[in-house]
Amino acid sequence: MPRQTTLLKKEECAQQTWRHVDAEGKVLGRLASEIAQVLMGKHLPTYTPHVLSGEAVVVTNAKKVVLTGKKLDQKTRRRWSGYPGGLRVQTYRTVQEAHPERLIEDAVRRMLPKGRLGRRMFGNLHVYAGPQHPHRAQQPEPMAPSRRIAL
Repeated sequence: MPRQTTLLKKEECAQQTWRHVDAEGKVLGRLASEIAQVLMGKHLPTYTPHVLSGEAVVVTNAKKVVLTGKKLDQKTRRRWSGYPGGLRVQTYRTVQEAHPERLIEDAVRRMLPKGRLGRRMFGNLHVYAGPQHPHRAQQPEPMAPSRRIAL
C-alpha cells in the first residue's frame, strides 16, 4: 500500500488551541523560532503549508527576554516612513525599555511566511510585557518544550 501525504482542507482543521509561553530568561531568537513553528503548525502531524492549521500563542514577560552578547546596544530596529529623512533608527535597548513586546513580534513576524497566510498566522500571536494577559477564558496550555532547547 503506497504512503500518501495527507493535505488538509480549511474545513478539516481541528479547533484552534491556545499555548502560553513565559519569556522570562529566554533567548530572543531561539524563543521566536519555537513560537513561529507553533503558529505555522509545523509541530503537528497534520501540517499543511497552505492552510492555517497552527495554534494561537500568548507570550508573557516580554520585558524579561534576553539578548546574548552586545546585541542590546549594537543591534538596531529601523523604520522608514517612505519620505526623505523619514528613517527612524533605535537600538534594541531603547525598544526594550519603551515597547518590549515589539522585539518578540518583529522576530516572529520575520520567521513566518510572507503573504496573506503569514499575516493571518501573525494575528494568532499575543505578546504582553508583564506577567498578566486577558486570555484566561481560552485556557492556554503551557507550550511543550522542544527537544532542541528548553522553553
